[in-house]
Amino acid sequence: MTSLRSARKVCLAACVLSAVVGHAFAAEKPNIVVILVDDMGYGDPGCFNRDSKIPTPNIDRLAAQGMMFTDAHASGPLCHMSRYGLMTGQYPFRTNVGVWSKQPLIKSGQETVASLLKSQGYRTAMVGKWHCGFKENGYDKPLPGGPVHVGFDSFFGIRASTDIPPYFYIRGDKAVSPPTNTIDANYSDGWSKIQGAFWRKGGIAPDLNLKDVLPEFTDEAVNVITSHKEHDEPLMLYLAYPAPHTPWLPSAKFAGKSGAGMYGDFAMMVDAMIGRVLKSLDDTGLADDTLVFFTSDNGPVWYDTDVKRFNHDSVGGLRGMKADVWEGGHRMPFIARWPGKVEPGSKSDQLVSFVDFLATFADLTDSELKPNAGPDSFSFLPVLTGVATESAKLRTQLVLRSGTGAMMIRDADWKYIDRLGSGGFSKPNRIKPRPGGPTAQLFDLKNDRRETTNLSQQQPDVANRLAKELKRLREARRTRPE
Repeated sequence: MTSLRSARKVCLAACVLSAVVGHAFAAEKPNIVVILVDDMGYGDPGCFNRDSKIPTPNIDRLAAQGMMFTDAHASGPLCHMSRYGLMTGQYPFRTNVGVWSKQPLIKSGQETVASLLKSQGYRTAMVGKWHCGFKENGYDKPLPGGPVHVGFDSFFGIRASTDIPPYFYIRGDKAVSPPTNTIDANYSDGWSKIQGAFWRKGGIAPDLNLKDVLPEFTDEAVNVITSHKEHDEPLMLYLAYPAPHTPWLPSAKFAGKSGAGMYGDFAMMVDAMIGRVLKSLDDTGLADDTLVFFTSDNGPVWYDTDVKRFNHDSVGGLRGMKADVWEGGHRMPFIARWPGKVEPGSKSDQLVSFVDFLATFADLTDSELKPNAGPDSFSFLPVLTGVATESAKLRTQLVLRSGTGAMMIRDADWKYIDRLGSGGFSKPNRIKPRPGGPTAQLFDLKNDRRETTNLSQQQPDVANRLAKELKRLREARRTRPE
């Protein structure tokens, strides 16, 4: 592993060289760090759930220094959906995200958060889990269509989750070492087959050990930040951790330290890694001029039996979990810290989606989105800065597809789902309507955030109106005003 870290330092210098745009330019535009964790629930961080059994001091401190969003949503309740929407500002149901394992999800020339910021003079770096696809033609060959082909100056990471083979590091668009070895599948006693120290059998590179991936990515992110003193342009770092997604592999320092078993221990380790990244911003003097976002890509894999066993509710009182159309699948812990611009210790109930990053960054850099870019993206910069005006076009609706194809629409406090069931991992994921019974779901989230009472038959006018609006927005090419 030492040789890999040494190679990183040499390669990083070559990968991040870009045009110098001057100190004055950098001062006008803040550095941006987006920290995206994987499969962490709304109720895991203590700042979002005072009854959490998982200590998260670094995430909690970030919240105390910034703004918490209580109604923020992933662009989809699964990893690849969520990341595609974050990158492109487009709802993932508008493309075939299922081809990610062999093809790039992002089209050539499609605007991304990275390409936008790069065009505005940012040094753009990505570290971690991509999961938006490459054009794969053997792992001994270049991998087109990934981060360095959609706007990032540098990339060090992996193609997908650490339970989906093949397992290997990628630098730029090439494997650091191809996955020439094989690793057997692994499961943990006392958990479901997709929990615990679970990974699938497949190819693995000789230089990759699954338990080292999380600290390796933290080392890389810290190196990106500390090396930034050699650059004059502002920095955009997208740090996409593949944890606390399975396999849950807490190091000895964290094993047994939470009140939520292996999952909680691993989430504690994730929080500690975030702490290292935030410390590097402090140590380099960049923190005061850096807008930091923290969030998770989708809900957790945490069953009712886990809640009862540990007395820990990973979704913080919401209904459902990963892949679900219910709130637990996609309502995310979401924090923004920007010293001097975002009020410390503040909260917002503004409806926000990951697809909104693109328009927000355009707003932040005073740049115009191309007509075909970010078709579903709305800027929430006015909410961050507290200077929202009557002309601000803030999000009032949200459309989302579940892991098995259930569609939902949010319109203010109303939420309509086009079928019965969770639409994801929670059982039953689909329910056949009974004669005379409801055929869809309608919830008043203002008074029923837990989604306990289906009002579709009591409020047929609302249900019918939202069904028509959902159909219209699905067929439309965009929702962002032109």
